[in-house]
Amino acid sequence: MRIIIINGPNINLIGQREPAIYGNQSFDGYFTNLQNKFPDISLSCFQSNIEGELINKIQEVGFTYDGIILNAAAYTHTSIGIGDAVKAITTPVIEVHISNTFAREDFRHHSFISAHAKGIIIGFGLDSYQLALQSFIK
Repeated sequence: MRIIIINGPNINLIGQREPAIYGNQSFDGYFTNLQNKFPDISLSCFQSNIEGELINKIQEVGFTYDGIILNAAAYTHTSIGIGDAVKAITTPVIEVHISNTFAREDFRHHSFISAHAKGIIIGFGLDSYQLALQSFIK
């Protein structure tokens, strides 16, 4: 089974950025632990702060992978293009958010991705990724 985590802007700063919201653990450290916990899954990750690079990656893997775990971060609320990319592919996508976006600013309450995603996991910290991964395993 091949699963990719695709992360959007500022996820590379997790562990340093706003620890009250995102915690103190880096995403890279969490990802290594996730790979060790699920050794039978071919798990990769990609992160970019650039919208077009995220769309390119979604299109690149969107017909050959078994699943995509997508945290488009702030682009979730602004990018029709990322939503359209998710709609255009056949690989199922789980939309993930580390924080509870509904407990934050009003503009974070809308997603251009949700309508095209297999499911949404919001607000369980970095463990949101593990929950998404487990949903693909079942």
